Amino acid sequence: MSVWIAIGATALGCYLVKLLGLSVPAGVLERPLVQRLAGLLPVALLAALIAQQTFADQVSLVLDARAAGLAAAAAALALRAPFLVVVAAAVLVTAGVRALG
Repeated sequence: MSVWIAIGATALGCYLVKLLGLSVPAGVLERPLVQRLAGLLPVALLAALIAQQTFADQVSLVLDARAAGLAAAAAALALRAPFLVVVAAAVLVTAGVRALG
């Protein structure tokens, strides 16, 4: 029964957060600072997610093949490669490092 309570509480919390976002006055959303932060927030959240998925293993920090793949992707991005080339470079380097050791 406690699982259903957690599901209900989560659903209610999501609804309240959505309602809070809809109740913000339009004047606040038109401020330059708010618009700039709204544009940068998804990038920051994605970067944090990538870092957590790359360098975390349950409870400890690790440096393994995923980090090498991320470095290859960063190098491809620095060379202004197309997105599919960036992904392919990351996949190939990660697979290569895992195959070697």
